[in-house]
Amino acid sequence: MRVQVVFGVLMIGLLSACDKDDQTPQFSRLVELDVAAPKAPRIQHQASYHGIMLTDNYHWLKDQGYPEVNDIPVLDYLNAENDYYAKFLAPHTKLVDNLFEEFKGRIDDKDTSVPWQKNGYEYRWYYREGEDYRTWARRKLDSQEEEIFLDETKLAADFDYFNLDDWEISPDNRFLAYSADTDGSERSTIKIKDLATNQYFKDELTDAAGNLLFSQDSQSLIYSKLQQDKWRTESIKLHKLGTEQSQDKVLATELDETFSLGFELTSSEQFLVLSTGDSDRSEVSVIPMADLNQAPKFISTREQNFILNVDHGNGYFYMLSNDKHVNFSIAKSPDNQFEYDKWQTVFSGSDTHYFTNLQVFNKFVAVTQSIKGLQTLTILPNGGKIYEVDFPEKVASIYLGNNPEFSQDHLRVNYESMTTPDTVFDFQLETKNLIVRKERNIPSGYDKSQYQTERIMAPARDGAHVPVTLVYKKGIKKDQSNPVYLYGYGAYGSGLSPDFSVIRLSLLDRGMVFAYGHVRGGDELGYQWYLDGKLNKRTNTFNDFVDVAKHLVAENYTSEGNISISGASAGGELVGAAVIQAPDMWRSATLGVPFVDVLNTMLDPSLPLTPPEWGEWGNPIESKAVFELLKSYSPYDNIAAREYPPMMVTGGLNDPRVTYWEPAKWTAKIRATKTDNNLLVMRMNMGAGHFANSGRYGRLRDYAEEYAFTLLAHGMTE
Repeated sequence: MRVQVVFGVLMIGLLSACDKDDQTPQFSRLVELDVAAPKAPRIQHQASYHGIMLTDNYHWLKDQGYPEVNDIPVLDYLNAENDYYAKFLAPHTKLVDNLFEEFKGRIDDKDTSVPWQKNGYEYRWYYREGEDYRTWARRKLDSQEEEIFLDETKLAADFDYFNLDDWEISPDNRFLAYSADTDGSERSTIKIKDLATNQYFKDELTDAAGNLLFSQDSQSLIYSKLQQDKWRTESIKLHKLGTEQSQDKVLATELDETFSLGFELTSSEQFLVLSTGDSDRSEVSVIPMADLNQAPKFISTREQNFILNVDHGNGYFYMLSNDKHVNFSIAKSPDNQFEYDKWQTVFSGSDTHYFTNLQVFNKFVAVTQSIKGLQTLTILPNGGKIYEVDFPEKVASIYLGNNPEFSQDHLRVNYESMTTPDTVFDFQLETKNLIVRKERNIPSGYDKSQYQTERIMAPARDGAHVPVTLVYKKGIKKDQSNPVYLYGYGAYGSGLSPDFSVIRLSLLDRGMVFAYGHVRGGDELGYQWYLDGKLNKRTNTFNDFVDVAKHLVAENYTSEGNISISGASAGGELVGAAVIQAPDMWRSATLGVPFVDVLNTMLDPSLPLTPPEWGEWGNPIESKAVFELLKSYSPYDNIAAREYPPMMVTGGLNDPRVTYWEPAKWTAKIRATKTDNNLLVMRMNMGAGHFANSGRYGRLRDYAEEYAFTLLAHGMTE
């Protein structure tokens, strides 16, 4: 029997068809294939918490030998879902191929970075034509001869998945160390190479978190060691080149499983910063790089209960912290002075100004902040007048770029907006001019004047106003006929910035309106915006998202049932909750590696990320109130027998962040419970993790499939 996707016969009108009486657009639906969909067995599993019985008929999909996954029934089900997905995709390979070619046509096949200088060398990366991975090269500043020191394509050749996590060249410019993940598990191996002889050291460091730093004498390497049975950094270690990993010196350790441990080098390169903390507090100490045998000196402790980020330069530590204001403030202190009560205020906290980052240079300090949701950059010269840098657009993304040298007369800034391609500026401190060093090259062509972006505010049901950033092809009419692609995240204080996307153009050029819902849980309107979407306020995030959609309908951008929604990871949880709360609102839903089994995951402290996540979601083991709250909104636990929109779900078998069984259980339960015939497919990558395929073109193929699903749901087949 030929496999095909058919459309509902009772609603045969496409996007332009309207009911003559109420002028409300009527739509077709993607429906299930004309072959049997996979059906996961229901095996009852029960557990009691706080006197409440929790039943999970798909608990068996979690391989009890995880992180090894070799349970045959589990693999059989995942493979069956992949087969079903492949059958859905088969009749639409032309659409997927068209999208993929559109995406590729907007990618500079020979893209290269803006060069940067470090320690007497100029560095750059570039792509060779047709290759998925970067080539890294350098040349001495007094020479024109360039040498390749890292060829990702060669390193990736023997693996189905490859991700270069970090690389570092020693201060004497002789040694290269790099870390790479070859299965998506985010457990890296570190290799060290002598660039003078082109020979590798025998020592390989395993179970590494990825980040690297050489000691000042170039003879040792600082790295993060992961706990063997969990995805958490248990210690920061110092490895002497040429020795066994078992002999590595411990610089810092963290026994509290709810805390995350990390390190970084200050801009002055004089101090190693060791930090540990959860979502509410941090503990920061420093060690002089000149003597890593010294005991760490604490700048803040966990008992002080605030978040702190530290940089150093010109004899001062600069502190970005929320000790005095929720939106953070900036202080400084002499580097021989560690008493908290002697910090000197540089920028006071503000209800409207949200400080997000700082970097110290020999002549100035650069500070990024958000003012009422709009990103800005402030320069604090040494002894001069503070000023803001002017950028072309108000609604834009502004980030500190690659600024590796402490002594430089410019500041590299990354800039983009919903209509302006990624741009690298060098801000010249002397002239205060922005010099364009690079703007993304789009070989197939791009005319910015054909697109329009705007920022609107959507009223939420509790009176809050939620920012919404829109972009669309000029000329659309607000007559409720436009299909909308609504994207959200809303967690961990990670806000969505107004960015440019070459793949998004394929939606805009087909008449879709793209929208970011800047819901609570992100930090777009300040740190309080984040706090208002976590723990016992988590449902604000989901309500905001639905209310944004309703506002787009009320403002005539679109109509109910003509909105496709998408989100990944915690954003997948958001989409799952929105599907549960308002299933009739959506034309389709794409849940990428979705964190939908919130309650069961937070009840399992053996999982790699559960204890650290309690600060974000709450601990249902200790608290009945938290248990009941999570149970009330966890998408998986609230699936009911009713109609749901067409859904595409993705996952990765090796994903350490959102374990594979979350999307698998969601798919199995939805399929067994829903009362409609709308399409439900799951794509499980059996050789990757949280970030799916590696390589620039592999990921583009994934995006092409996901966009194809959305377009098909809106009746667009080309």
